[in-house]
Amino acid sequence: MNAVIVYPLAALAEIAGCFAIWAWRRTGASPLWILPGVLSLVAFAWLLAQVQTPAAGRSFAAYGGIYVAASILWMWLIEGQRPDRWDLIGTAATLVGAAIILGGARDT
Repeated sequence: MNAVIVYPLAALAEIAGCFAIWAWRRTGASPLWILPGVLSLVAFAWLLAQVQTPAAGRSFAAYGGIYVAASILWMWLIEGQRPDRWDLIGTAATLVGAAIILGGARDT
């Protein structure tokens, strides 16, 4: 599968899964939140494994930039916390890094 499609879906699954566990532990949400959290994290791992790359570590590293951007977006849209300039600068830097990792010429 194409990383442009998979990475955002994986980020949504990972953040939703982590948020479900976080909500249970930090806000007193029902322990029933654990089940969708775990299922979401399994979906995240499965999605990330669909990216075609010769090295898993490279795929995971490039995904990191997408995860950072998705986390900041989640903070803004779901949690209602507007990102500040440092959030946006850091996000831009990680996305540039992800693009370099994915798009860089390789010696093969």
